[in-house]
Amino acid sequence: MKVQLLAHTPDPERIIAGAAKLCYSAVGIDALNEKLDSESVTSFLNKLMALGHESPLEHVSFTFGIEGVSRVLTHQLVRHRIASYSQQSQRYVKLDAFEYVTPPAILKIPKAKALFDQAMAEDQKIYNELTEILENGYYKEMIAAGMTEKKARSQSEKKAVEDARFVFPNACETKIVVTMNARSLMNFFNHRCCNRAQWEIQALAIEMLRIVRGVAPGIFNNSGPGCLVGPCPEGKMTCGEINEVRQFFKTL
Repeated sequence: MKVQLLAHTPDPERIIAGAAKLCYSAVGIDALNEKLDSESVTSFLNKLMALGHESPLEHVSFTFGIEGVSRVLTHQLVRHRIASYSQQSQRYVKLDAFEYVTPPAILKIPKAKALFDQAMAEDQKIYNELTEILENGYYKEMIAAGMTEKKARSQSEKKAVEDARFVFPNACETKIVVTMNARSLMNFFNHRCCNRAQWEIQALAIEMLRIVRGVAPGIFNNSGPGCLVGPCPEGKMTCGEINEVRQFFKTL
């Protein structure tokens, strides 16, 4: 898994503090940044978090480039709807040798890993065969319809790949660009940093949190699973490791 912060709103903590100041002050836009030194910015942010006044957090955004993750992960990721996503297409990108993500539990057992690798190889083989069969069929149809050979070859491959991709597994590696505002990110961390989250998206969430803490600690220092600021929200399904979890995110 590779996670990179591609871009973010400049000076995000000051932007949020200025927006919050406007809510509680009679000052005009031109005066928003007056007296907003680092100490007052921190004070405003702490007040916002304590009050649960999160709407000013929506004024700043963060864009991540993510690769080396599975379709299992991205199927979960896109459920966080207040965000923007651009994902590598299996419809337009022909995968002659697709990469895949192997769960750690499978990696630990040689027999399980051998079966898993065998299944992935078989998927690739069938994908290649299906692509060839479909491409030949489409090519003949297009030539018969009067299309030029060059255009028929190009179009037939695209249409073949579009249908052959149905055999690819959830383990198939993918790449995605994600943009979220700070409020959405905090919600994402709250749900996906939890020990009960699926292992791959939990690893992604923890890495994203580590990155944004370095950029905007005043916003994200207390972000993480819900148990950091209160009792475990999972109730009877708690992992039972609240002290360990709190210590981990304290030193992240």
